[in-house]
Amino acid sequence: MPDVNSPEFWEKLYKLGGDFWDLGGSTSVFKRLLESDQIKPGSMIVLGAGRGYDARMFARHGFEVTAVDFAEEVVDEMRARSDPEAPIEIIHSDFFDLPDKCDGKFDYVLEYTCYCAIDPGRRAEYADLVKCLLKPGGMIIALLFPVSNHEGGPPFAVQPDEFVSMFSERGFDLTHREIPSDSVSQRQGIEELLIFQM
Repeated sequence: MPDVNSPEFWEKLYKLGGDFWDLGGSTSVFKRLLESDQIKPGSMIVLGAGRGYDARMFARHGFEVTAVDFAEEVVDEMRARSDPEAPIEIIHSDFFDLPDKCDGKFDYVLEYTCYCAIDPGRRAEYADLVKCLLKPGGMIIALLFPVSNHEGGPPFAVQPDEFVSMFSERGFDLTHREIPSDSVSQRQGIEELLIFQM
């Protein structure tokens, strides 16, 4: 298995143009969620934020957004794409090593193409991290991809029922679940939107 725990692995992918997960813009499913008023502005952290498209979109809708990534090249790009009308805090860090000041700070964690990129052996650690980052009553908005049974990765296969069990065991309540009809064409049928609240 490639060393997905190493920022150098991701740096190399970005430099070689291997960032196939990058859609080149914000996510239509999240845009629809924002326009539906299902969620209200608050503090949000985006783990593995990449170039920050979704982070900036939520900031434009009044969210106070912190975006985290540990690949230096993409963090530099995120800073270069900064929008004064949609300011975000950018943290260059392995999100498993975030400072204690982030604990219990956020109303929302936004998840998209991060969970499928981490070592599957660290998924429970990821769920613990999400719980640690959220305020009481906080929410995780997770667009899971790729929903599949394939071997290897990244992206590593994701099973939504397993994700639900893992967060339910940590005291989260599942409040919304759907297979989005507005996923991008190449991801139709292999994404699932889940929203949990602590």
